[in-house]
Amino acid sequence: MKKNSKVLLAGYNGANNTGSEARLLSIIDDVRSILGNEVIITVPTLNEHNLRRYLKEDEFLKIAPISSVFFLDIKRLVKEHDVLLLVEGSCYMDTWTSALLWGFLWATRCAHNFKKPSIAYAVDVGHLSSFNRRLVKQEASKTDLILTRTKSAAEELKKIGVKAPIDVTADCAFTFKALKEDANILRKIWLESDSGVVGLAPIDFYLWPVVMRPWGKKENLYKWPYYYSRSKERVEGSEKLAIKWAKEADRIIENQGKKIALICMEELDEPLAKCIKERMKNPEMAKIFSSREYNASEMTSILRKLELLITSRYHAGLLSLEAQIPQIAIGHDTRLRGFYKELGLENYLVDYMSPQIWNKLSQKVDELLENPEIQQVKLKDGFAEHLKRANRNPEILKNFLKKRDFRVKS
Repeated sequence: MKKNSKVLLAGYNGANNTGSEARLLSIIDDVRSILGNEVIITVPTLNEHNLRRYLKEDEFLKIAPISSVFFLDIKRLVKEHDVLLLVEGSCYMDTWTSALLWGFLWATRCAHNFKKPSIAYAVDVGHLSSFNRRLVKQEASKTDLILTRTKSAAEELKKIGVKAPIDVTADCAFTFKALKEDANILRKIWLESDSGVVGLAPIDFYLWPVVMRPWGKKENLYKWPYYYSRSKERVEGSEKLAIKWAKEADRIIENQGKKIALICMEELDEPLAKCIKERMKNPEMAKIFSSREYNASEMTSILRKLELLITSRYHAGLLSLEAQIPQIAIGHDTRLRGFYKELGLENYLVDYMSPQIWNKLSQKVDELLENPEIQQVKLKDGFAEHLKRANRNPEILKNFLKKRDFRVKS
């Protein structure tokens, strides 16, 4: 094959999402380590401006803006490239929106039709409607290889009936390296953080899924034609969620003497974080850290300086793991459930629908702040195991490309 192979990285790129940013940068490193620095890599995006914040375009790295109704653009890009990599972690799920799922399945179909090799690169499986389960069974089976980041995800794909070859590795973000100069960024930003900081990384469960419609209220617009799912009941749910988070934050401040970092792993988390802070009795003891303002290296470094993390975001738990930060999850989908199962931390995952969620959370918070070493061995061993598995991603990709006559580095 010609020297300058063309690789298309299709994912949730440019959304000011720390996890997607860390994954993308790690995957670019993987591809270059295999095909050389002169490999041509194209990153399609619905948010060109945001993507350019952390991705520098050059002769070999291309940013490709695509339309919100993306089918023709994706078809064209797949045709123009030699191989397709699906790089979004939340690949096979419709928790956030069916549109993303359809985009990834459409890219897979196009690659199959154009006889271009395709690989889903360390992805996950989550909630799927009956229609989308049938669609995944049909279209994901056309993938040449699927790497899942948890064992439960691989089992679910097989249960759905996907016939593509499947292997289990771990999320690409485990190999992401934060810059040394960012190591003490929390202290630089927040001088008062020396007394200890507990991080809250919430998600507004009542915004999702994003749905496609020709029109809607401007305040509910994500990007036309995509709108958040909003109703009187959902708005009330968001308000109650913010109040509960605020109450727990105040309790931690008053009982434990800690400060609160409200961590927005995606820019879309900011409205909830602001709402939480506004409803706190001690807002001066809290500070918001958003992926809109801080890049993946900075956000990772902040996560690794916490005393405790309470998260509804998968990648907050993942990126803090190397520093063995004690953590508790408020889970709402299969990603955190699968992750915590593999870490052996099922007892520290609270379902957001549980009637006793906040009482359970308070108990676990106090337990871990008083005895953080309770989780230490599991966190240390869990990171080592996941890093080992994540390092298999480029090995498998190299063998995959080599068998298809790509010129790989020796």
